[in-house]
Amino acid sequence: MSSRTRQWLSLVGIIWLQSINGTNSNFPAYSSQLKQILSISQVQLNNLAFASDAGKLFGCFAGIAAIYLPVWLVLIIGSTLGLIGYGVQYLFVTNQISSLICWINTVCYVVAIRNFPSHRQVVVGLTTSYVGLSAKLYTDIVDAAFSSSPIERAKAYLHLNSILPVIVCVIAAPLAREVDVGRPRNMKVGFISMFVITIATGVYAVISSLESISSKSSSLSKIIGMGVFLVAPLLIPIIEKSYGIMYDFTIEENEGVESMEDGVDIKEREEAEEVRVVDIIKEEIGAKVMLTRLDFWLYFFVYFFGATLGLVFLNNLGQIAESRGYSGTSYLVSLSSSFGFFGRLMPSLMDYFFSRTKYMISRPASIVVLMAPTAGAFFLLVNSTDLSLHISSAIIGVCSGAITSIAVSITTELFGTKNFSVNHNVVVANIPIGSFLFGYLAACLYRKEGNGHGKCMGMECYKYTFIIWGSLCFFGNFLAIVLYARTRKFCRQKV
Repeated sequence: MSSRTRQWLSLVGIIWLQSINGTNSNFPAYSSQLKQILSISQVQLNNLAFASDAGKLFGCFAGIAAIYLPVWLVLIIGSTLGLIGYGVQYLFVTNQISSLICWINTVCYVVAIRNFPSHRQVVVGLTTSYVGLSAKLYTDIVDAAFSSSPIERAKAYLHLNSILPVIVCVIAAPLAREVDVGRPRNMKVGFISMFVITIATGVYAVISSLESISSKSSSLSKIIGMGVFLVAPLLIPIIEKSYGIMYDFTIEENEGVESMEDGVDIKEREEAEEVRVVDIIKEEIGAKVMLTRLDFWLYFFVYFFGATLGLVFLNNLGQIAESRGYSGTSYLVSLSSSFGFFGRLMPSLMDYFFSRTKYMISRPASIVVLMAPTAGAFFLLVNSTDLSLHISSAIIGVCSGAITSIAVSITTELFGTKNFSVNHNVVVANIPIGSFLFGYLAACLYRKEGNGHGKCMGMECYKYTFIIWGSLCFFGNFLAIVLYARTRKFCRQKV
């Protein structure tokens, strides 16, 4: 099997891993039932959500492991930790060690960056988008295969969270491995094909999540449809192996003739291209030095008040819907998950098609643009209508997903690729911190407005939480503007 075929197979493996990696994103679908089963308060439920995210505090260990261990072993370690953590929770004991997401994410990022050095930003963004489908995928499986009893559904989610990642990691480990890719080649046809498949997957996910359509189609047909779209990327390495059309040899040959006529060798062009890729990195530094940089702390808190705050909202989506008297929690989870998919995909599309044009704005500027509607969505939630809940969930899903995807590229641009696996895990360590602080704030305000029995109904339950979250997000928007101003000169040099 050629290295080019293995290169595309590694991309397929990453997609499969990311599609099941968002195990914490389905938490709102069963949080209310879990609260009832364990007879816990809203504050204790928040602690449980924090515990599920707490593994990210130790994500640097996943980064170190990715440097010294084979990626397949890192996958097995991560999936085993998830099996233990969610398995224990499945037995009704509080989960404390579920760091599954960090380990799988680290492997996916490392393989993508090393196997696609000339297109790393595109590949990372494209594959990360599939994390946005995790909640929908798990919800469709539960709808299709398990009882409609709320308590049984909660058990089903925990059961899937523990075993499905292990199964997929075993299947994908032989695919998601480092490949000696050799010299850069024209991969335009392959990437366009992958984008078409990915967009079609997202469109199907959104359409099948719409309440009017979802009620008319069976749960089994929805999961079969998702399965077909997840297998579809295999067509690219299969075609590459059979026909070799993923690389446009005719164009390469023409370029070779033209370069010879101009007295320039192709090899020199490729070396120049490699230099150009390296030049877009501001500096290569490790975690210790990174922690001394002002840009890092600005970036850290921008993420903290943006993507992390959006994640906390999604973690609380089940309780928010219940307090408003809205019964379609699974629909909301699927909706936010599907829009989060497009949010994560959008930066990759923009980077591939517009990165070398005057219409492309820098990544720090993109975050500035995304933070404003996120803040507005929190204030829109003060409105009591179901429509405002739907719109806000979609906006927060899109913007949080896009910020998460862009953040991977910003980490490599500002701090380099050599220590990326450790550096980015340091950045996302703010997620469990935010999960605890923002979630605890929401839980305390919820308890204050409650009826004394651990339950609160009405708009007052989260009204002040939304106002505070929206204000914090606006402050994060201000920090994003400062980060953009500090990196503007560097970003202009890139273009």
